[in-house]
Amino acid sequence: MPVSNLTEEKSSALPVKKIPVHIKSAQNRILIKGGRVVNHDRIFHADVFIEDGLIKDVGENLIIPGGAKIIEANGKYVIPGGIDTNTSLELEFMGTRTADDFYTGTKAALAGGTTMVMNFVLETKKKSLLDAFEASKSQAEKKACCDYAFHVCVLNYDDEIGKEMETLVGQKGVNSFKMFMAYKDYLMINDADLIKIFKKCKELGAIPMVHAENGDVIDECQQKIKNLGITGPEGHLLSRPESLEAEATNRAITIAHEVNSPVYIVHVMSKSAANAVSEGKRKGTVVIGEPIAAGLATDGTHYYNKCWRHSAGHVMSPPLRDDISTPGYLMDLLASGDLELTGTDHCVFNTNQKALGKDDFSKIPNGVNGVEDRMTVIWDRGVKAGKMDPCRFVAVTSTNAAKVFNIYPQKGYIGKGSDADVVVWDPEQSKTISVKTHNQAVDFNIFEGMTFNGSAVTVISKGNVVFENGTLNVERGTGKFVPTPCFPDYVYNRIKIRDNIKPVKVDREPYTGPVVEIKAENGTPKATDNHNNQNGSTHQRPLTKSGLRNLQDSSISFGGDQWDDQPIRSSTRVKNPPGGKSTGIY
Repeated sequence: MPVSNLTEEKSSALPVKKIPVHIKSAQNRILIKGGRVVNHDRIFHADVFIEDGLIKDVGENLIIPGGAKIIEANGKYVIPGGIDTNTSLELEFMGTRTADDFYTGTKAALAGGTTMVMNFVLETKKKSLLDAFEASKSQAEKKACCDYAFHVCVLNYDDEIGKEMETLVGQKGVNSFKMFMAYKDYLMINDADLIKIFKKCKELGAIPMVHAENGDVIDECQQKIKNLGITGPEGHLLSRPESLEAEATNRAITIAHEVNSPVYIVHVMSKSAANAVSEGKRKGTVVIGEPIAAGLATDGTHYYNKCWRHSAGHVMSPPLRDDISTPGYLMDLLASGDLELTGTDHCVFNTNQKALGKDDFSKIPNGVNGVEDRMTVIWDRGVKAGKMDPCRFVAVTSTNAAKVFNIYPQKGYIGKGSDADVVVWDPEQSKTISVKTHNQAVDFNIFEGMTFNGSAVTVISKGNVVFENGTLNVERGTGKFVPTPCFPDYVYNRIKIRDNIKPVKVDREPYTGPVVEIKAENGTPKATDNHNNQNGSTHQRPLTKSGLRNLQDSSISFGGDQWDDQPIRSSTRVKNPPGGKSTGIY
């Protein structure tokens, strides 16, 4: 008898052991005990029960089914998983592809406590927006370890692109589009198209996002700096001064204000740009400002480092600012609410890729890391520094993003029915960042050697423990696409109300006085002779009830006649002025 058949015979003879249901499903059950739950609005002691990828209950003394994995969180916070609103994974940019793909990038995100990324779809090869979106989504489906959504970049506008935007919003689950006001002759959009896209986004209930820098002036500045013989990374900073970021930020906000559209300013990097966002909010514009981890913890003095590799590793746009007080200033505005939420602009290139610009700073691929380090950086520089409380930390790293992109409370919240994207956070655990220990697939880290307090000790994504005790346990393709519905209340409630506030028309009598006539042949103006009525007076309004002249009428005619002119009798030599004639000499 063949071995395989013998095995089958023995197997069939053995009694089947029934596994209790609670043990079968134990791997899908988690109880986080003893922690302090932090949402954007309050902190409270509670246990959190997770089952089948969702938060099933939050409270004290919970009664739960047996067999759950117990995670002790005494002395720690239990917070919603982070949402990084600005990543560029597996992206072609400036002639090369980013070092992190959807696998390595999302794996690194999870290690730092971020359980969802929002990635940009950028296609510069004349591929349609829909095709570019489907290509990016296909890549993510195969590799992503955490949930993800997409922003689609739009480089120009016509009716066909408008229809694609409609399809992306109505059928594909995209509610945000990004435009570049920089990168002339490559990605930059003109103001006329920007206005059209803002209007289209408003019509669709989508969020227009902008990279705000004045690309035309940057182009001039780059040539000027190169003509001075400056080719190193310092030229990147010198050719993109803070004023050009502030000008473009203000221009985008002004356009949004005039068409009554929201606007989202990605990677706010300077004091001046942040002030423009603050001022826009105070004027009533629905503007969302996003600083990034790099701008909140480091600065542009690195562009002057003698090591080319080091300085080039910091090249991004807009650049880090060499005013060393900028990170603290941006954190102050983030804490106060002037700036809304945080991303990373995680767009990384290895040194040999950065070397494409070794002789020309304008050819250095732009981008820095941050997806793994964002949560720690903001806790240390925000909460640990006494600038924000844990609730505000949760708001700027998770909840506000969920609200802006209309996925709250599915994401960004610890509550019944929310996705089980949960982080156990140790507020005191210190972490020294190094390229030797990080999980990103890049050979440089802008936070190299910096020590921060506050770190994720356990990370749960979709109900599964993916990071615990410093060890990652992830699997390619387990992340899911999260559709972002249109018309988020957090953004569009204010827009809808303002659409109903109309300017008031002034009711007035029509003007019937003289009108200059322009002669087409020579351009010589000719006054229209309609200032006299049939009675010979200049006023046109009817008399008052008492029969007097309407005092709003002018008594002066620039044609020479007056309203009270009377024919001069032949016996009258002089017509005296009102009050009589004066004959004295003074």
